[in-house]
Amino acid sequence: MESATQNETTFYQDSSVTVTQSRFVTKSKTYAMRNISSVHVFKIIKSKTKAIIITIIGLFFLFSKSVFWVGIILLALGIWWIFSIKNEYAVRISTNAGEANSIVSKNRDYIQKIVNALNNAIVHRG
Repeated sequence: MESATQNETTFYQDSSVTVTQSRFVTKSKTYAMRNISSVHVFKIIKSKTKAIIITIIGLFFLFSKSVFWVGIILLALGIWWIFSIKNEYAVRISTNAGEANSIVSKNRDYIQKIVNALNNAIVHRG
């Protein structure tokens, strides 16, 4: 069994992900490449609704002299929250069991590298 592993072509490897011609290994799961039919980058859009509501409440509080400072604080907090919310990206794989997000990160380039490696492994597999 050891010699079969030595002959595997590795397309990508870091501390938490390994992509070879026959396996896709993450921290929590191992997928057989023969079961993966397609792979792509999936964008997970984070909701900004709560941050917008806090900002609007802060705006309303600005018109009252008794809670003016609370309005300033809520407004600042809401604006900071809106700009700190970042979308996430996932490696979305399709198998005969359905679709799954296997790796999720805010770094799109990192996810794209893994997707490219998986695509190369699928093409190599034939």
